[in-house]
Amino acid sequence: MIENVGTIDRIARIVVGLLLLSIVFIGPQTWWGLIGFGPLVTGLAGRCPGYTLLGINTCGK
Repeated sequence: MIENVGTIDRIARIVVGLLLLSIVFIGPQTWWGLIGFGPLVTGLAGRCPGYTLLGINTCGK
């Protein structure tokens, strides 16, 4: 699998994912925080299926 998510994009996705997941444990404690798994997984994997469909590549390779 070819990576299509660049370094800055990966860091932003991981941070946003962790912030959203924190909603489940602190704050309003709603299940909406589980949406954070999407950005977290794509940030850790370095691959985004949505980017593949749209032909976007922020990796720079």
